Amino acid sequence: MAEELQRLISLHSSVLIEHFRKSKKEKSFFYKLTQEDFQGFIVSVIVHHEIYKGAAIEQGPLLDNLVEDFIILPYMLIVDTVSLKIFKELKKNRKSVELEDLIIAATSKSSNVPLATINERHFNAIEGLHLITPSSFTS
Repeated sequence: MAEELQRLISLHSSVLIEHFRKSKKEKSFFYKLTQEDFQGFIVSVIVHHEIYKGAAIEQGPLLDNLVEDFIILPYMLIVDTVSLKIFKELKKNRKSVELEDLIIAATSKSSNVPLATINERHFNAIEGLHLITPSSFTS
């Protein structure tokens, strides 16, 4: 499975939320990511929860179609262990990250895949996390 994960990218909920809000989907960051050489997308179960919680009822079928091709990673012991390590490192440096983002980052780190996000500032303090942001692309 480790080889499989090398060509995947983890998505933060901000990427999917922005995609749903854009009227021209081809202008979204998610669309740009689909044009890159990734084999697929993974999302933490937390991201899955966040996007469904925030989706309008009429967006349900569209969301269902989109996420059926994602690999949904559960909150497992390895993710918890990594999140606690990140938390303690941040605390030592007098920094913090929201619990949801901490788990999303830990899912990415424990899977050894980059995390795509629009909210780079939510994750900047986490050492060793490979971020892909809209500024990673030159238009």
